[in-house]
Amino acid sequence: MIFMANSLKRSGNLVVSISKRCYSTTTISQQQQQQSSSAGNATVNLFTAINQALHIALETDPRAYLFGEDVGFGGVFRCTTGLADRFGKDRVFNTPLCEQGIVGFGIGLAAMGNRAIAEIQFADYIFPAFDQIVNEAAKFRYRSGNQFNCGGLTIRTPYGAVGHGGHYHSQSPEAFFCHVPGLKVVIPRSPQQAKGLLLACIRDPNPTIFFEPKVFHQCL
Repeated sequence: MIFMANSLKRSGNLVVSISKRCYSTTTISQQQQQQSSSAGNATVNLFTAINQALHIALETDPRAYLFGEDVGFGGVFRCTTGLADRFGKDRVFNTPLCEQGIVGFGIGLAAMGNRAIAEIQFADYIFPAFDQIVNEAAKFRYRSGNQFNCGGLTIRTPYGAVGHGGHYHSQSPEAFFCHVPGLKVVIPRSPQQAKGLLLACIRDPNPTIFFEPKVFHQCL
């Protein structure tokens, strides 16, 4: 969190400019990436780094599955763009609007030895899945005496205030989960960290929650 605070201070002007925009499926940063690439300096923003990490995870591990609300269409923040076309709808697919069902399905999938990458569209809506995360996923290994686990579970969710999200699209619930034994909570502060840490979460033998700071999604 200290790293994030320092990043916010350093990028103060950029944070202000992003916070005035509405959510959109197209971004200026995509144009910047194309310009940078043509100039020989390839740069990526946070959501592109996340997309790349998910691509690597799905490509290198046939046991990896990605699911959540609208992920088959690219997601609200475009983090899953192109993945359903590349890896098929059997491995990248939409789910019903039911967060506890998304996480519950992910726990079962991970318990069978798979890499379950579940997306909660906004962190504000992670609370219906609180029981599944805290009382099931976090305690799965302990309650079985280390005979079983759901360590292949990774929950991705964008969090924090940006744009015109209001009180149901601006919350930061990470502190609730930081105090739960059996869970790992990860928050990146840059595209480079996001790519590496997300891959580390997916490959970690423990259930993890990967919070994506919305304010940095379009930052290079």
